[in-house]
Amino acid sequence: MPDNSADPPAPGGGSLEETIRAGYTFDGPALELGGLMLDAEHLAGPEAVPVRIPLGMLNRHGLVAGATGTGKTKTLQLLAEQLSTAGVAVFAADIKGDLSGLSTPGTPSDKLTARSTSVGQQWAATGFPVEYFALGGEGTGIPLRATMTAFGPTLLAKVLGLNDTQESSLGLVFHYADRAGLPLLDLEDLRSVVQFLTSDEGKPELKALGGLSSATAGVILRELITLSDQGADAFFGEPELDTRDLIRLAPDGRGVISLVELPNLQDRPALFSTFLMWLLADLFHDLREVGDPDKPSLVFFFDEAHLLFADASKDFLSAITQTVRLIRSKGVGVFFVTQSPTDVPDDVLAQLGSRIQHQLRAHTPNEAKALRATVDTYPTSGYGDLGGVLTTLGIGEAVVTVMNERGAPTPVAWTRLRAPESLMGPASPETMQAAVTASPLHAKYAETVDRDSAHEMLARKVEAGAEKAAQEPAPSPAPGGEHVPYPRQSRTRTPKKEKSVVTEVLQSSAAKQFMRTAAREIARGLFKTGRR
Repeated sequence: MPDNSADPPAPGGGSLEETIRAGYTFDGPALELGGLMLDAEHLAGPEAVPVRIPLGMLNRHGLVAGATGTGKTKTLQLLAEQLSTAGVAVFAADIKGDLSGLSTPGTPSDKLTARSTSVGQQWAATGFPVEYFALGGEGTGIPLRATMTAFGPTLLAKVLGLNDTQESSLGLVFHYADRAGLPLLDLEDLRSVVQFLTSDEGKPELKALGGLSSATAGVILRELITLSDQGADAFFGEPELDTRDLIRLAPDGRGVISLVELPNLQDRPALFSTFLMWLLADLFHDLREVGDPDKPSLVFFFDEAHLLFADASKDFLSAITQTVRLIRSKGVGVFFVTQSPTDVPDDVLAQLGSRIQHQLRAHTPNEAKALRATVDTYPTSGYGDLGGVLTTLGIGEAVVTVMNERGAPTPVAWTRLRAPESLMGPASPETMQAAVTASPLHAKYAETVDRDSAHEMLARKVEAGAEKAAQEPAPSPAPGGEHVPYPRQSRTRTPKKEKSVVTEVLQSSAAKQFMRTAAREIARGLFKTGRR
């Protein structure tokens, strides 16, 4: 059997209790995670040795990992509660609906009292300010949408599963729409642009783009239709979420916890994860530099993180890494939540200062390999067999190491985590609906806006072209009933120059109105995203 107990002397001299107590003593405010465990049965005593995260280090990002059913959601709930109390806004995806209980005070019990007492927690039932969102309005919350233009071709290519060549071609389509003054607000707009470019009337424009073949355009169109069939039309459109609305304080000074409901996640996993990445990229673009604040303005929990990284291109991973690296100076902390640290690429994992690792399983060769890789990423431990500890952790226990106030990793601590003070389960539908109706954001985002955009503009263009063709007289028949072919010189003579579709669209009244209300060129950032 593995030795899962703590060795009496800890690295650097002194007992494990002394080392952990010193390593987790901070000058500034901190989030309380729980109490130190010496082995599977015993906590450090007679008083609990607290394990904490400095509040000022939360914009150095973090990881919450562990197998299904080991307590990751409760850990996320615990962190969200204390961040809100500290005046920090929180954003989290509510995969299973369990986090919705954050708005409702918890229910006391003898078991809960015993647990909280063992780690030195003075538990009190508390509800927190929560804003409920629903992706595309599919659920109880306030609809959360993005325009196609803001989402951009790079993130959309990830959703559609396009290869590098097809992604580049999709970028050309977005470029054409930008230059032609065709607003891309929803899936229908983008489909209309691709359909136009592959039509007889649009083929000259397609040829002028260069590098975009009709076959590739057809692939993109088919993938867009498939995405639409999955119900993704509801995710794209207006009014688009202003991501700065996620950074708000309640009247009592506590941070607002924004939860997004994700129904039917299994049908659209890539769309879900990429949509969260858009939120993060959009925050990066919108927020100003704040340097190294005493506490973050927002902590963003990226649940089911493995969905984002699965089958991602090298360039896409590079953009994620760069976003995570730079967004901390905007006052935003990011926690990736997933089953195993190996789900997160090394370059991203290297950016994560705090680690809360719940139980890992090693029932298969791949799991055993992942366990060894996880152990290798930890600093020297005072436990005889850290791998054994990781496989025998109980529910609500975790191995913790964080970044201290000097920016150095703290000693590894086997921790019994505190209990959340809000309801550990879903809130009632009545509670959620009342919160949505009372929200100041409800009037801003509840109703869909369908303004004039690429679909309508191109429909008018095609209709005008058809009417013009219908009005042109047919060639006069030659004597004997036969048609006279056009003279050869008429094929080579340069005719009067016709306006291109780009010129006609730009000179239309609808385009001029649009250009008066939006910038001509769209600023695109790391993921080529922009906002109309």
